[in-house]
Amino acid sequence: MSTLPPCPKCNSEYTYEDGAQLICPECAHEWSVGGEAEAANDETVKKDSVGNVLQDGDTITVIKDLKVKGTSLVVKVGTKVKNIRLCDGDHDIDCKIDGIGPMKLKSEFVRKV
Repeated sequence: MSTLPPCPKCNSEYTYEDGAQLICPECAHEWSVGGEAEAANDETVKKDSVGNVLQDGDTITVIKDLKVKGTSLVVKVGTKVKNIRLCDGDHDIDCKIDGIGPMKLKSEFVRKV
């Protein structure tokens, strides 16, 4: 019977100890023995070019002309994009732009309206 806590990410009961770290073999999440409070702050905050915090459903404007890779289309400065979704990765905004379609943007090239 294990006395180790379950994984805070996937609640797996099959955690094991490796030195000072606890490891979940199912999702490969690693955390320290006293790291339960740290796991709650694991999510990163996405900010726009000015420093405003972005959330799902926000409306943003593009602050720079952006070429669409693989086409001759350009997203012009001042283009308003409604109902964004935040995602992980280098391009951290998933949205649909009128006249262009679905695409991903970097938060450093947008400003919250």
